[in-house]
Amino acid sequence: MKDIFKVLLLTLFSISSLFALQKDEIKTVMSKKIDASISIIKKENLTSRQKGQEIIKIIDEVFDYRKMALISLGRNAWVSATTEQKKRYLKAFEINLKNSYIDKLGLYTDQKVKVVDIESTFTQKSNVERIKLITELIGQSESYKVNYLFYQNRNKEWLIYDIDLAGTSVIATARKQYAGLLKQKSLEEMISEIEAKNNING
Repeated sequence: MKDIFKVLLLTLFSISSLFALQKDEIKTVMSKKIDASISIIKKENLTSRQKGQEIIKIIDEVFDYRKMALISLGRNAWVSATTEQKKRYLKAFEINLKNSYIDKLGLYTDQKVKVVDIESTFTQKSNVERIKLITELIGQSESYKVNYLFYQNRNKEWLIYDIDLAGTSVIATARKQYAGLLKQKSLEEMISEIEAKNNING
């Protein structure tokens, strides 16, 4: 599990773009930004939280937090939520995702990240293109594949909507967790629980 967290902290928040990311730019931009993020992680004059905050500043335009949050929650729960609950959930999800990364920053040792390849696939039902960027976290004894999954939004921007960490989807994991919570709690209780956790970690 700790090894997966190491993958997460090196890869989950390691990209930035001041422009709309195009398909033919994904591999090059990702390579440069991953290298830049690792440089921040290796700064000895910063705390883990400061490193995390610096890296987070450069990723907001590339990750689609809203889409990630909606997939994680599921359509039925989202439709049943009030306008205020939707607003609070989206904010809580994003903060929780970022806090999770910062908390695990201290697990970083001396891995390296290599951008391996980029693949294009199409969904079966709607024939919509999806892009998978394959990277590899290389350690002294083991290596892990880390796949970034991109989709194109209405503004023709390519954004990350999920990450596959050594065969485990970040969003599928979150969706399973939330589904379990909603069997025991109301949506309001679940949102309040995430908010409370964010306040403790903030």
